[in-house]
Amino acid sequence: MIVLTMARLLRKFEAPARGVLCRSCFSESRRYVTDAKVHGTGFLTERVWDAVIVGGGHNGLTAAAYLARAGLQVAVLERRHVLGGAAVTEEIVPGFKFSRASYLQSLLRPGIIQELDLTRHGLKLLPRNPSSFTPTVDGRFLLMGPDSKLNEAEISKFSKHDAAAYPKYEHMLEKFCSVMDPLLDTVPPEAAMGGTSLAGRMADGWSKSKVLGSLLKRSSKLKQHEITSFMELLLAPASKVLNNWFESDVLKATLATDAVIGAMASVHTPGSGYVLLHHVMGETNGSRGIWSYVQGGMGAVSTAIAKAASEAGATLATNVEANQFLMDSESRVGKEIAGVILVDGSEVRAKQVLSNATPAVTFLKLMPESVLDEEFLTSVKSIDYKSGTTKINIAVDRLPMFRACSRTDNTAGPEHCGTIHLGADCMDEIDIAYREALLGRASSRPLIEMTIPSVLDETIAPPGKHVINLFIQYTPYDLKTGNWQDQETRDAFAKTCFDLIEEYAPGFSSSIIGYDMLTPPDLERVLGLTGGNIFHGAMGLDALFLLRPLKGWSGYRTPVKGLYMCGAGAHPGGGVMGAPGRNAASVVLKDMQKG
Repeated sequence: MIVLTMARLLRKFEAPARGVLCRSCFSESRRYVTDAKVHGTGFLTERVWDAVIVGGGHNGLTAAAYLARAGLQVAVLERRHVLGGAAVTEEIVPGFKFSRASYLQSLLRPGIIQELDLTRHGLKLLPRNPSSFTPTVDGRFLLMGPDSKLNEAEISKFSKHDAAAYPKYEHMLEKFCSVMDPLLDTVPPEAAMGGTSLAGRMADGWSKSKVLGSLLKRSSKLKQHEITSFMELLLAPASKVLNNWFESDVLKATLATDAVIGAMASVHTPGSGYVLLHHVMGETNGSRGIWSYVQGGMGAVSTAIAKAASEAGATLATNVEANQFLMDSESRVGKEIAGVILVDGSEVRAKQVLSNATPAVTFLKLMPESVLDEEFLTSVKSIDYKSGTTKINIAVDRLPMFRACSRTDNTAGPEHCGTIHLGADCMDEIDIAYREALLGRASSRPLIEMTIPSVLDETIAPPGKHVINLFIQYTPYDLKTGNWQDQETRDAFAKTCFDLIEEYAPGFSSSIIGYDMLTPPDLERVLGLTGGNIFHGAMGLDALFLLRPLKGWSGYRTPVKGLYMCGAGAHPGGGVMGAPGRNAASVVLKDMQKG
């Protein structure tokens, strides 16, 4: 009876029910966003735009802001009712505002925050200290954060050796970040395509030399043993890297989550060490590797960028869905973009079009047939979009009380501030969960990252109640048995996750008011993330820098003149960083100067 009652309660609020913005968000958005469902699309079709951006995710909005600041007439077309793509805040359960997909901030480029004056536009970061809490099944716990003394004391509970090694490990990662970080804001030195002039080829060659020379100069500052460690981090499995540094299982499992989060990969997968580095490259308010909540949820990042774009003159439209790219039939250069055809058949004409969609959507769905050659299309179809990620957003009437801690009074403690790691006391348990998914089964003991942003942000939940995010692995897109659209299958997996949390925090399930679940097919359907992959494509070493999204096309340009990529499928990849949008905008402006 208890199980049946619980299932009915969970189904009451669980996705695929559509989320809506809160009233305050609606009134605020009216000031700078035009809803085409209310106003129609005439305001988009009555002119030829300098640039149209397909997809109002944070990268598309970033590109719009920079292009508009350069004086271009820019329009952003967003399919959904809310701007932001995966960085959105939505009120699914009345009174609770969820960061529905992305849920933490660190990678947003400092230059973008400064140049677009995002603080003035409402961006407020809430650093977390402590930032990590890992309870174990035997009742112990590991608490970590930016406080070096806390880290030493906590790690010492498990290993004196590891407590001494951890500061050295952090210093190593910081050094490697200093080598890699500038590349995030750099347009890959891709070879110029087509019949470029001699002067153009010389300028292109000089640009490449500067990029590669700068990388070589930064790398030369590393000592011989550091270069060896750097190569190992890039190429080896995260498990090998961490085993070389540490002996404590709980510390290694905690750190290893950064190597696999969002990826359909194991800690034993070669190259997973780079994903670990990718997740520590960010910063909050100038502090390296610090992840923060955003006041008002992750949608506040997109809102701040949208306000900057609107202030610069960009037109932002929601409930506008692109159906196909419009090609210029009279072009003298061959394949050339002329705009976008909407699902209602109307045409939005533009001199340039930037796609914030995944490469698969851009080239396989929006591109008319017979425009792209078969070799290019074959390469697009080979991009890895496998996903093992499910996001569950939960409204609760009280905080989870963890057995490992003595707290029982529903007050927030240090264990509630940061990311709570559940489901793996050692790296092999992460690998077991991954291998189950490879066989087409959702992990029986999933890896869960729990965050409770309402502990630091009182604006997103009613007094005394809380918002909980669960980022869960591993859940394959296609199940061998059952289907993610089957309610019984969805309920069963949600219960698996909640039962696991109960092991660490008894009584958790009874605190649930309602929840929203996005499995890989839901992430694809709702947010346009092909395969449910949150990075717009895997982040392996074979899909980065000069190889992202495809070899020969890493510079944001495409085989169609006037069409550019500006989303996470382009360099430098996924995460709420804005770099693909800003870099793409710089390429568009450079091409316009050439004429």
